[in-house]
Amino acid sequence: MGEVLGLGVTHYPPLSGPDDDMAWVLRKGLQDPLVPEHAKDVASWPARMREEWGDDEGRSAAREHRARLVAGLERCRAELDAFAPDVVVIWGDDQYENFREDVIPPYAILAYPDMTLKPWAQLAHSSGMKGRSNHWGEDADTAIKVKGQPDIARWLASRLLDQGIDVAYAYKPLHHDGMAHAFLNTLLYLDYERRGFPYPVIQFPLNCYGSKVISNKGFMTALGDAAPIADPPSPPPWRFMEVGAAVAKAFTESDLRVALVASSSWSHAFTCDKTWRLRPDIEADRELYAALVDGDYDRWRKRTLSETEESGQQELLNWHTLLGAMEALNRRGPDWSTFEESYVFNSSKAFAVYRP
Repeated sequence: MGEVLGLGVTHYPPLSGPDDDMAWVLRKGLQDPLVPEHAKDVASWPARMREEWGDDEGRSAAREHRARLVAGLERCRAELDAFAPDVVVIWGDDQYENFREDVIPPYAILAYPDMTLKPWAQLAHSSGMKGRSNHWGEDADTAIKVKGQPDIARWLASRLLDQGIDVAYAYKPLHHDGMAHAFLNTLLYLDYERRGFPYPVIQFPLNCYGSKVISNKGFMTALGDAAPIADPPSPPPWRFMEVGAAVAKAFTESDLRVALVASSSWSHAFTCDKTWRLRPDIEADRELYAALVDGDYDRWRKRTLSETEESGQQELLNWHTLLGAMEALNRRGPDWSTFEESYVFNSSKAFAVYRP
């Protein structure tokens, strides 16, 4: 019988850059001429947001935010090393990287072989790091090796199809050379201290952005940009939980040790219109985090897609998939978790560990 470790982490792109750039999304939003002056007025912001912004536009707070994120990542890496998985399956969003105009699957399993990747040559466009220096001082020639496990990926796709999960699969990238940022950043951050990442990886991208995946080209737009025709939606949250449950079932019936990893930050400011795209919907995040801690899977299942999109929580569909798996395994809440709240760094972040 297989064993499963569940992890929740973030792939927050500005963590790759210097602290001075960590609040750049908010700074850009404040330059939008259609954001009303009352919303831009710092005096009108919540107290915690004013405190984070400070008198240096978040630069001092960025150091503290980074330290908390790295501590969460290191805790998850320690759990991963103690578990020593045969394979690591990562759920992450594809933001107009391989999911483009020619095909938008609801989700897919990537049965890729071993890869040698150059993060700062391949990651720059999709993560917003183009033209920016990275935290580690690594150059465009810096390469990392990522082990694949295509045989297990093909087996998993077959098992899901047997269970009625209509999953797509691929043997090579369609557009984005290497790994989309949700997956590459996850590996870079779980190896923040650059000790190496020895575990084979299966990428499992999800269409989290649904109605905006093509129209917004996977990233932020200004309020004044012409409203495009909305794309068809992503699947609803409950369906992603079913996918996670099917993955858990497949692996428990195997003889494999697998780590299932959901990678994303929570509500994103740049997709949250009700806050003028200046801050995330922290209240909605707090509600779902409390349900996560309590093991209230029904609360997550009942979250509608419209609620998810209204709160800028599209990427939480990665966590819905993880929670569906953990519910299927009868994990009544995480063994450890933390919620790192932030108003000025585009999103709050959470970390979670579900031990076997």
